[in-house]
Order: sequence, then C-alpha cells, then structure tokens
Amino acid sequence: MTASSDASSGAPLTPSGPGGLLDLLGVAAAVLDADGRIVLWSPQAQDLFGWSAEEALGRYAAKLLVREEHVDQVLELFAKVMGGAGPWAGVFPVRHKDGSTRLIEFRNMRLQDAHGGLYALGLATDMGVLRGVERDLALSVRLVAQSPIGLAVFDPQLRFVLVNPALERINGLPAAHHLGRTVRETLPFLDADDVEAVMRRVLATGTPRLDHYTTGRTPADPDHDHAWLVSYYRLDDPAGRVIGLATSVLDVTESHLAATEAAKTRRRLVLIAEASTRIGTTLDLDRTARELADLVVPELADVAAVDVLDSVLEPRTSAGPGTGPATFRALAVRATRPGAAVQAADPPGEIAKYDADRLVTRSVRTGRPVLVARVREQALPRIARDEAGAALLAEAGLHSYLAVPLIARGEVLGALDLKRTDNPLPFDEDDVVLAGELAARAAVCIDNARWYQSQRNTALTLQRHLLPRPPPHAAGLELAYRYQPAAAASEAGGDWFDAIPLGGDRTALVVGDVMGHGINAAATMGRLRTATSTLTGLDLDPAQVLRHLDRTTADLDDVIATCVYAVFDPHRQQCRIALAGHLPPVHLRPTGPPELLDLPTGTPLGIGDTAFRTTELDLRTGDRLLLYTDGLVETRDQPIDARLDHLLALLTGPPLPLEATADRLLTDLRHRDDEDDVALLIAEVAEETEGPD
Repeated sequence: MTASSDASSGAPLTPSGPGGLLDLLGVAAAVLDADGRIVLWSPQAQDLFGWSAEEALGRYAAKLLVREEHVDQVLELFAKVMGGAGPWAGVFPVRHKDGSTRLIEFRNMRLQDAHGGLYALGLATDMGVLRGVERDLALSVRLVAQSPIGLAVFDPQLRFVLVNPALERINGLPAAHHLGRTVRETLPFLDADDVEAVMRRVLATGTPRLDHYTTGRTPADPDHDHAWLVSYYRLDDPAGRVIGLATSVLDVTESHLAATEAAKTRRRLVLIAEASTRIGTTLDLDRTARELADLVVPELADVAAVDVLDSVLEPRTSAGPGTGPATFRALAVRATRPGAAVQAADPPGEIAKYDADRLVTRSVRTGRPVLVARVREQALPRIARDEAGAALLAEAGLHSYLAVPLIARGEVLGALDLKRTDNPLPFDEDDVVLAGELAARAAVCIDNARWYQSQRNTALTLQRHLLPRPPPHAAGLELAYRYQPAAAASEAGGDWFDAIPLGGDRTALVVGDVMGHGINAAATMGRLRTATSTLTGLDLDPAQVLRHLDRTTADLDDVIATCVYAVFDPHRQQCRIALAGHLPPVHLRPTGPPELLDLPTGTPLGIGDTAFRTTELDLRTGDRLLLYTDGLVETRDQPIDARLDHLLALLTGPPLPLEATADRLLTDLRHRDDEDDVALLIAEVAEETEGPD
C-alpha cells in the first residue's frame, strides 16, 4: 500500500506494522441489530470467544455468549444502550465455545445507519490482558513521573517527546521547553556534538550505551560544572520497528567533586613528596631555583618565576622586611609554552627593581602570599615590571596570579611568582597552601645553596691565593699546569701543585690532594704546601720529604692527604720520585705508548709510621712526566682502571704541545658536574744541559 496524504491536513498516512498495542490487546468487534442478533463478527471475536463468523452470525448474542443466569441482566443493559442511555463499559462473564467462562472487558455503544436503523457495537478484549497492560502503563507513568533519575524519550530525529520532572529539575527547564527540540537546541551549554554522536550510534546499532560520563553546565546552575552518568537505549516496538531513543540521566556531581578533590589532594601530596627529592639535589643556587620552577609547571601554574632579593646574595647580610622598592635577581623562569608571558618575565641572571606598589614587592615586604584569583586589566600594572610587561601579560591571557614569599630561617629570600594563562581555573586558597609548602621547602634549599656558595667562594679565594703563581723557569724543563675547581654546586677542595727550584738546577715537582672540601681543606692544603716548600730546602730524598710530611699531617686533626714528590736533575737526566697513596704518574716518550709508572704506592699522609720508597727514573730529551690528582680520572660510574686506560688513550699518538695536552685532558676527562677538584702538572725534558761548574 502506498502512503497517501490527508486532504485537509496534508499529513501522510503511514501504515502500521503488526505487533502494535491493538494487536497486543486483541480487540474484538461485533455488531448486533436492534433485536440483538449478531450481524457483524470480526476475526478477533472468533479468537476471543471461539465462535467462527459462520457460527455466530444471525444468532442472538445473549443466547450464544451469556449463561442463562446472566441473560436478564444483559438484556437490560442492551435495552439501555439501544434506548440512548449512552455507551456502557465494564467487565462481564462470557461463555466461550469450549464451555468455559471468561471475564471480558466490554465497550458497548449504539450505532445508527443512514435509514435510521439502530445497531449496537461491542468492542471486547480479555480482561486479564487489559489489566496487565494498564498495570504496565501505570507503573511506567509512575516510574517516569516520580523517578529521581532524569528520564527522556526522543523520536528517531532525536527530538524530545517526553521529559520527566527529575530531568526538568536537572536541566532547569520545563518539559515544554524540551518537547520538539534537540539537545543542541535545548542545552547549548553541553557538548552537543559528543552527545548526539552517541545517540546516533545507539539509534543505528541498537547497542545500549551505559553510564556515559559527561560534564557541563545547564540553565539550572549556569555558573558551575556538573557531572552526569547518562545511559542510552534504543526503543523498538513489538514488531522490531525503531520508534525512538530513551535516556536516563543521573546527576553525580557530588561524587564527581569528591573524586576530583581526592585526586587533587593526591596530586598535591605527590607534588610535595616530589619536592623533597627534586628540589635541592645540588647546592647550586641557580639549579635549585630551576628545580622549583620545573616542579610547579604545569602542575600548579602555567608560568613560574623564582626571584631572590639581590641583597640576600651578599655575604653575611640579611634583607630584612624593609619598605619601599625591592631589587630582585631573577634565577629561573619556566612556562608550559613560549610566548608573551615568558617575554614579560625577567630573564634569569637579570636584576630588576620593583616599586613598592608591585604585588611581588608586597609579598616579600610582608612575608605573606598575595593572591589575585581573577586578574582584571587594572591589576596588570601591579603584576608586571613596566607597561610593556603588562601589555605582554594581557596578550598572554593572564587571568590568575599568586606570589608566595621564599622564607628560610625567618628571613625572606625572595618570591615564587605564579601565573595562569592556559589553565582555566583560578588560583584558590588550596593553591596558596600548596605553593606556600613548596616555597618553604625550596627556600631552605635556596638558603643552603646561597650560604654554601658563599663558603665555596671563600674557599676558592683562599685556595687560589695559596696555589703557586706561575712557577719560575725550571732548568731543563718546560712546564704546563692546571687547577680546576669542582662543579659549581660543590665546595673547593684541597688539591695543589708546585714546581720548586733546588740547588744544582734541579726542580722539585709536587702534586698533592687533601681529602675533603671547603675552607678547612684549603687551609690544610696551604699548610702542607708550605711544609713541602720548607722541606725541599733541606735537600732531602723524596721518601724522606714524604716521611716528614706524614708526621706533619698526623699532627693535624683527622687529616689525610696523598702526594707525589719528584726531583728532576737535568744534568743527569734523572728523576727521583716517591708516592704517598697517590695515583701513579704517566711517563710519555717521543716514540712509543705512554705508561703508568709502576712505583711503590705507599700510604696516604697522616697515617703515621709509614715507610716510603724512592724510585729512580731516567728522563731523556722530549720525555714527559704527568702528575695529577684523582679528580682527573675518578668518577662514580666507571672503575678507576677503565678511567686510567682512557687517560692513556688520550695521550697516545703524536704529542700535542704541553698547553694543548693539558686542555685536552681536562676537556675529555672532566664533566660539568664533577664533584672533585683537579690539579695536574706536565713536565717535558728540554735539550740536555751541561753540568754545573
């Protein structure tokens, strides 16, 4: 059958497939004439009563379908309907063809034909089936109306056709505002693309989508995000025809907020725990500041800057609370991405002066955090250093700001400056607490680093003062020497070298290493160097010099040192050498591979009661002798034998000039983060010299 259009409304006539509600009810139709004879009989009537049309037509309905004891009552009701009393509806026991009695729900009404003839139309269905459908319908209506879960039904075009009161409350819109509209038209706050994509998929496949998690805002609460679990089901009629889509919506905002807060708390605890391992890994001031900035971006801020008051970098001074402007030295800047916000920050190493009205100045002057949860345009000049910086921050989209003072041991050292440009959430009081905790931990590390750096600078100054000036001309020798302190994060050590002229054109070559770091090590090194210089004037054998140095070292409290002492005689081209727990020197010849000298090692100075031995070594013209401290070759991750092999490999091949050799050794063997200093001395035998008169 082809669908046609109603002439008056233009609406299409759409055929229904089998399995609809009327089919489920099995509604039977029968027509009686004015005398009560059956004149029309539907197939459904045969199904309901058991009598075929041939058996029923022309017979009195009362005799065919009603037991004798109910006939008078039925005739009375029939007379009332035919008399114009109106339709009658109710339940009546009917006799089935098989002899059983069944309760049937009736709807009886009078009909009139064109000639004035009267008839009675009876519509009937099994009472049990009808009551079941009514119960199901009543239950469905109650469930939909009273359910605390939001429920909605959509047609195949995904337009609302039913909305229950719970969903009205969830969305903050009456049902009338939903009906006939799509989700996109009704709730523009939501991600309609995602919602409708899920709905189309369920509608097309018939596979339900359960507990689809979604967040957004609705007119019920437009200023806050909510979370829902939404389930989607396709609706099919009994014949399998798709008639729409049903959804259930459960508001889980409270559990979502609780889970979000718990997750935030866990992240904060993790961040605090990481602070103890990631901040202060060295005693380098700049690196400690970078570690703090790296930790808080992007977990806490999109842009972080660590600045210290320039006054706290001065030795033995305190910035104090003070008033008025503040001068900062920028130590670190970190951002989630390059851009205007980074350009607005002071570059690391730069000194900047901030007026008293600046928020970061207020933070360090008061020793309290300064929070601007939502930054307005008028607040930008109080955050930026100047007008250009304010324009850059506006361009970057700065919308929330937090400055936290760095306080250690009661002294304000500087500030941790935090900005949000990409993260849409403003800083809140929880962020203030977290930033304060991180700043407090970092401030102690920064304070340690600045005092450590001050002590290190003092030790380096002392050590450099105690180290020899460029050695005087050594007869028969050309010399190259280097001293390199440990990495910036460590203290100065006690390494030293010397080339001391002796009588008879001889030269004493000394390299030593006092165990430990800092001012004490540097001072001890100076004492041992002075003692060595004094002993050389006594013209002692190298082993004897070491014995005297051992006694001197033993008199010092808890001091241990290593030393190599050699005396070169250019006239005999002979070197006498002794070791005190020191690494072996390297002997290089113009031809042939370099070799580590196999010498009696001895024990370090300071052990006491130790015998040292002197070894004689012939050094010819062009021969070289390399003396060095363990900082040149020792590392944490490689065995010493492998490092010594590496040293020999670097010295193998055509010899470089002395200065180039020294540079190459330091470049290839040393690392930027080495924690020990190094001293080395290279002596090359020059042309033979005639003996003294």
